Amino acid sequence: MVRPPLLRSSVVGVAALAAALTTALTGATTTAVAAPAAPNAPAAPAVPASQAVSQVGAKKASGKVQEPGVTVSLWEWSWRSIASECPRLATIGYDGVQVAPPQDSVKRTAKGNGSDAYLHPWWEVYQAVDYSLTSRMGDEQQFRDMVSACRKVGVKVYVDAVINHTTGQGSTSYGGVDYTPYTYAKAGYVPDDFHYNVGACPSTDGGVQDYNSKTQVWNCNLVGLEDLRTETPKVQGTLAAYLNKLIRYGVSGFRVDAGKHVPQADLDAIYAQLTKTKDGVRPYWVLEIGPGSPGVLSPQAYTSSGDVLGLDGVQQIFKAFKSYQGSGNVGDISGLATFGAGSGLTRSSKTLSFVTNHDTNHDPANALTYKDGAQYQLATEWLLADGYGSPQVFSSFAFGADTNQGPPADAEGIIDRASCANGRWTCDHARPEIAGMVKFHQYVGTARKKHVYDDELNVLAFGRGSKGWAAFNNSTGDRRIVVKTGLKEGRYCDLVTGRKVDGSCSGVTVEVREGGRVNLTVPPRRAVAITRQTRLKV
Repeated sequence: MVRPPLLRSSVVGVAALAAALTTALTGATTTAVAAPAAPNAPAAPAVPASQAVSQVGAKKASGKVQEPGVTVSLWEWSWRSIASECPRLATIGYDGVQVAPPQDSVKRTAKGNGSDAYLHPWWEVYQAVDYSLTSRMGDEQQFRDMVSACRKVGVKVYVDAVINHTTGQGSTSYGGVDYTPYTYAKAGYVPDDFHYNVGACPSTDGGVQDYNSKTQVWNCNLVGLEDLRTETPKVQGTLAAYLNKLIRYGVSGFRVDAGKHVPQADLDAIYAQLTKTKDGVRPYWVLEIGPGSPGVLSPQAYTSSGDVLGLDGVQQIFKAFKSYQGSGNVGDISGLATFGAGSGLTRSSKTLSFVTNHDTNHDPANALTYKDGAQYQLATEWLLADGYGSPQVFSSFAFGADTNQGPPADAEGIIDRASCANGRWTCDHARPEIAGMVKFHQYVGTARKKHVYDDELNVLAFGRGSKGWAAFNNSTGDRRIVVKTGLKEGRYCDLVTGRKVDGSCSGVTVEVREGGRVNLTVPPRRAVAITRQTRLKV
């Protein structure tokens, strides 16, 4: 999926941005933004053989890969802030943290064509200039210290890696590097390292015009960003060297930004050059593959090269919890009983699942966001209970009506220390209700879903084997349910409202009666969750 940062260049207007985002999400054809011109570009040749779809994925060929478990995306938190937060992440039960792209990126010195209200929007970090580690989030030493601090408390670090492209605007970076279009001396890139300059893009303007065309998707500039020739040994080596440096510093894996715009063969070739992590396993590799395109461009096709982001699932979750905007409906979550492969998604073992991420958080017409309040929180709690994919909780900064708004920062764009007390950061990951569901997720593990109750509108309940049970009410009123849980008779402490401490419950107590049944009322837009571990002694 195309993120808003990929949709902004100095020549892009609001209408073109909206059209480009819709195209990337749906796969429909539309007019794309023109790429910066290159002189004397030759005619487009055939797609190189190296861009044929890989028949043996890199992960399959390269040994054991450790899945990430439950993670949190502390998106655009500074390195020092993440280092300070990792002890709390460990206490809650998060296995890892995903961080924003650490490479050097464009530093804008002027606003765009009049449509930009912010000099330093959030998407600057996705417009790479070189692979030194000076960014809005901090410098190289601060990054290394953050990774070390998190690993020390058992929290792994996963990096958002921008490898498809460089920026398509500006002339200077956060690292103080000057550059010109298609020439990035510090990264070692010259014009022939980009598809546009060797005539590999067949579109009339050098940009992606048809998102169903693999040649355009792989070889043309994505809304003004300069598309790298990832099929060449030089570019592959440069990218692998960058990722291996991060691995040496202790990083455990990567979210590959704009993965759909890189052929599988190229992704596999880059991954094959990566070393093992400090834990002695192959790095985790999850690809951003937007939904909507057919065949070799589909998320299902890319699962042979790595895990994929659950972007299709984001839309299903949105429709279940909110239905269609303007329809007057309030959704119906009972249909989520078959969420996953049964609803047409990629298989669970190959998916990083989430309710929202940094892209969709800025696209409220297609995804739940923190601004949806109780429904967003309930959806996050449900995902942690459901068991589909490796779940990730999103936590970032608050913003106003303009979705370009960047994180709290100084006048130079350097991001402030995050704080959960000043209202400028959402800190959803630390909400007691979500923290309780992280504990639920970790305890029930891979236990199969049982005793599913989906008989009424906007209510869903299910057990996870004999280890746990949860219920969710997305309606606007109380709902009383009488259902089987799969748990033994007794009194249990609800993890959503409290914790079991020294044999007592700090929240709501749930009574499981004879035969493992409960008769209880679930409040509106709330959940209830219990496990064998939260059973109270008589």
